[in-house]
Amino acid sequence: MLYRRIRDLREDRDLTQAQMGIVLSCSQRVYSNYERGELDIPTEILIKLAAFHGVSIDYILEQTDTRERA
Repeated sequence: MLYRRIRDLREDRDLTQAQMGIVLSCSQRVYSNYERGELDIPTEILIKLAAFHGVSIDYILEQTDTRERA
């Protein structure tokens, strides 16, 4: 699964993959693999991503187009 929305959210904030790696306590390489869908995003990381960007996990996973968290 390609995680386009985490790339879009990152780019909207003008952040690099390396900066997101710092936020998530992972390497730039691992974060890049998340964006490309080469690694499934662990639940703990999904929670951190949703909180950091202020969106729902469903939005990140493209299950809804509504960004707001419930």
